[in-house]
Amino acid sequence: MARSFDDTTRRKIAELCAAFTRAPSAEATSGLKRAAVAFALTEAETGGGTAFLLTRRAATLRSHAAQWALPGGRCDDGETQAQAALRELHEELGVALRETDVLGLLDDYPTRSGYLITPVVVWVGAVADIVPNPAEVASVHRVALDDIERTDVFSFAMIPESTRRVIRFHHAGQHIHAPTAALIYQFAEVLAGRDTRVAELEQPVFAWR
Repeated sequence: MARSFDDTTRRKIAELCAAFTRAPSAEATSGLKRAAVAFALTEAETGGGTAFLLTRRAATLRSHAAQWALPGGRCDDGETQAQAALRELHEELGVALRETDVLGLLDDYPTRSGYLITPVVVWVGAVADIVPNPAEVASVHRVALDDIERTDVFSFAMIPESTRRVIRFHHAGQHIHAPTAALIYQFAEVLAGRDTRVAELEQPVFAWR
């Protein structure tokens, strides 16, 4: 279903996020560090549709260098997940938003590297200047929502190291893995009006550290 970039789409996605029932968080007993990422919705590069911002992390970063990621990072002390996602979006891409721009939160995703990631859906709008911070971001890309709602863009496989399925998101000739692929998959399911859980979807071994 084509999603034009306008107030109608903003309201519809906000309604879908409000209707989504988040799974109970395992944060209290997991011992994982809290983190947040942003599904930053803006205008697609072509066709006037809606897209979200996806980054390639800088190769010089100490962890997960050069990997695909949504803008985000660890929550500071006293921050909510929404506040952390907005701060990281500003630090990484120069996009300044307010909490009133938050449309909703998806499920927490526990990573093998010790984080509990909360995806935060935010509406950027068309006029925001996107200025990547070269210390953190190698490149930024707009992924049309139409592209993640196709049935052929996600695949699942098994690996010897785990009994859980590995998820892959196929984009621009690349295989994007969990956690990012798992979060994108759940967002696509939310857009379709489904409460689909993704916490058990596996990451590739190279992302376990």
